[in-house]
Parts: sequence; structure tokens; C-alpha cells
Amino acid sequence: MLTTTDAVQLTGPLDPAVLRRAAAPLAVAVDDGTRARVDRGRRLFRDLRYGDGGEDRDVYGATTGFGALVGYAGRADEADQCDNTLAHLGAGQGPDLPHVIVRASLLLRTRSLAQGFSGVSAEVVERLAAMFATTFSPAVPRYGSVGASGDLIPLAYATQALRGRGYAYLDGRRLPAAEALAVAGLRPLALDGRDALALVNGTSVTTAATALARDAVRAAHRALTDLTCLLTDLLGCDPGFLDADLLRAYGHAGAVDVGARMRRTLTGVTPSGTRPLQEPYSIRCAPQLLGAAEDALRYVDGVVTADLGGISDNPLFFRDGTGAGGTGAEQEGAGTGKVVHGGNFFGQPAAFAADLLASVTAQLGNLAERQLDLLVDPARNGGLPPMLATAPGLQHGLQGVQLATTAFVAEIRRAAAPAGMQSLPTNLHNQDVVPFGTQAALRSYDTAELLGLLCGSLALGLRQAVHVGARRPTAPRCAELLDKLAELIPPVDPDRPLDADVRAAARLLVTGDPS
Repeated sequence: MLTTTDAVQLTGPLDPAVLRRAAAPLAVAVDDGTRARVDRGRRLFRDLRYGDGGEDRDVYGATTGFGALVGYAGRADEADQCDNTLAHLGAGQGPDLPHVIVRASLLLRTRSLAQGFSGVSAEVVERLAAMFATTFSPAVPRYGSVGASGDLIPLAYATQALRGRGYAYLDGRRLPAAEALAVAGLRPLALDGRDALALVNGTSVTTAATALARDAVRAAHRALTDLTCLLTDLLGCDPGFLDADLLRAYGHAGAVDVGARMRRTLTGVTPSGTRPLQEPYSIRCAPQLLGAAEDALRYVDGVVTADLGGISDNPLFFRDGTGAGGTGAEQEGAGTGKVVHGGNFFGQPAAFAADLLASVTAQLGNLAERQLDLLVDPARNGGLPPMLATAPGLQHGLQGVQLATTAFVAEIRRAAAPAGMQSLPTNLHNQDVVPFGTQAALRSYDTAELLGLLCGSLALGLRQAVHVGARRPTAPRCAELLDKLAELIPPVDPDRPLDADVRAAARLLVTGDPS
């Protein structure tokens, strides 16, 4: 049963960890302060739209058409204006996005609207918060967003589902949205044009996918760092390549920090004395590679943190003295505040971050694949049997797993082409430059899963190496990791399908839970 004790608060920036938790029922608090803040923003929107004399003032999306049609009047009736906002955006295609991305996106949208700068009604925020206490999840097609005026098309599908239109999932079943709402005990959202536009005019899908991908890549980075230590120990390598003076001389903070972690993990290691003077780069240069990845991930961390604490919408409404940062060239206001039309829905920061994340993922994947290749090669693995097979020819050990890792790396490389600079003008050149952050973010989310499988594959090889003759680790922390893997994965003797074992090892390494 959900309680308010650990409820998500909507006042400050979101904790990144809560985004993945949002895939399951979650308590989201709309306290009196939040409600009052949203109400003030709503009154300001009304005041700025109608003015002292009750005459309409132009406010994008409330009185006007959308995008390139901003120069035309919108619909006079507020409910019709909502329909006008959403209906034309029902053009998405492809498979539905994962529930974790959809619900994380809506949590980000809820938090942005709850800051009171979007002019939405408090009821919108309260209804969104109520949804998170259920398993309701809108069915949102993957393709259609360019991430330039926010994630318009995917968020329109999510909003329509909350209105009882289209489709949604409840307890994992795809149902007509109206039925899913009724079974969940939720009332359909009733919106005007400002509410509807505020729900779609933000980068919440892009931000959610980037944040979730970043978390997965960070977990894989930690796992690969530990697996590299285990490989070093099993082969009896000299850990001199981790020397603190050496890495300080390199001059990169990430390498220094990763090297320190690896030295702690290898505390107590005893070199075999039989290895070459210099190891292959997949071992010797691991702290430099993993350190560069750490430096890049810290940049991504900064972008994600900013997005989780920022407001993504257009226009925004500011009372005098309450600006949330920045000013716009086009603004209107009486003495009490202003409406600012600008570009806070433009997903370029996340696009660059997600592209960098894809590069990190590709190189980490290269490292894991090369380390597995070293491990199965009797010319480089210290004399262990080829493919770590117990009876080569009669058994084939890790041969199938290595073939799959080659395919995983090829898929990651194919997907790693930068998206954030591949701008295409659209919308009658109103959106004449676009960031494609949504594509970058979703691609990074997908490839992060493959990176986890590469780590699981390497872990399987390390576990099998001990079974076919590698020494037991001499560093206690490495021995502890091996024991966890051995408890989870039986030796490959005789051959068997290993797909489930790879997935279980990946889950253990990335989440700590193999189930």
C-alpha cells in the first residue's frame, strides 16, 4: 500500500532514481504550497490573457493556432482549443515506448507544471499525481518527435490517453484508454488550450530517456570496472598499470578516480609472474579508457541534473520579481507580470548529452568485447582451452556467446551516429533548426541495454575461466565477485543455451538483483 511518507515531492529538482521507480505505483505529493503556487500561476495567465478590461490578449496556444499557424486565430471555445491542440498531433507511428519511459516522462511533466510558471490549473497537476498511484500508462508510439518544440507527438498521445482517448496499459494489459481509466479509478482529464499545450510543449520524453540511459550506462561502467579487475586477477597480471603516480601524470580526473577504485578492488592481488611485461591495451589502458568514460559521464550528469530541475514549456508566465531565469525579447504584461514566448522546449542539451552517452556506450562495449576475446584465446589467456570449452571440439564453451557479443557491438556502433546535429527544417520553416534529442535519447536507452548484455557475457566468461583452469582470485574483493557469479551461473559443462545466463549476469551486475 502506498503511503505519503516516501512520496515524491514536486518542489525541487527530481531525484534521478525516482524516474525508474515511477514505472511502478508511486505516491506523488501535491501539498498546499504546490497547489497555491500553481493557482497563482493560473490566475496570472488569466490576468495576462484577458487584461483589466476583459479583452483577449494574444497568448500562444490559448488564443492562436500552433506552430507555423500562430498567425491565425485559435478556436474561441476553450475545450475546442484543447481538441485543436491535440488532434493534429496524433500522427505517431511504431511500437509503443516502454512504460518506464512514458511514466518517467509524465512525472517530469508533472514536476515542471507544478512550478507554477506554465499557467495550468491545479487540477491538472493533481490528476497527474493521482495517476502515479496506479499502474496506468499511456500507449505512446515511438516515432514522431524531433524534440524541437518539446516532444509534441508522444506527449500528445499521453495526454489523449489521460483524457480517455486512444489506448493505455493497466497492469500490463493494453486497453482502450477510457476503460483503463475507469478500471484504475481515474477520471478523464478536462483541459483547456493552455493546459493541453503545457502538457505537450516540453522535452520530458527526451529528458526521461536520457536520464534512464545515463543510469544504465553508469551501472555498466561500474560493472565493467570491476570485471576488468577480476580479469586482471584471474590472469595474474601485474597491476602496475594502475600506479597512482602514473595516472596522476596522465592529468585526467576520471582516470585518477577510476584507477583508485581499481586499486582498492585489487587490494591483496598477487601477480603470477608469468605474464608479458606489458599487457594488451584492453587491460593496460583500461583506466585511461574507463576514466575518459567517467569524465564524459560527469558532463552527462550535469545536463540531466539541469533538465530534472528546469522548466520546459512555452510560453511561461512570470510575476514581477519571480523570474525563473532569463528574459525573452517578445513579452507582454501589465504591472503584475509578463508572458514570455521563447524556446525552453528545445532539447539540444539532452541531444548533445545523449550523443556523448552513445559514444561512451560504444567504447565501453568495445572494451568488454575485446576482453572476452582475450579470455577465450589460448594464445593470450595463459593457456586456458580455446573458447573456454571443457573438451574443445566435443564442447564449444563460450563460442556462441562471443558471436553474440560481436553482433551487440556492431549494433551499438551502427546506432552511435550523432543525432543532435542532423537538423532538418520542418513546420513551414518555423522549426527551421531542430535538435533530434528524442532520437538521440531513445537510441542511447536501447544501446545501454546491449552494453549490459556485453557485461553479462564477459562475466560469464570469467566465471567459466575458473572452471577450466584459471586460478582463483587472490584479491578478496575479486574473489567475492567471482563467488557471486559462480552462485548464479553453473559451469558450462556440457554445452547449453546461455542466453538466460547472460541476462541473469547482466541483471546481477547492473542492479545487484539477478531475478
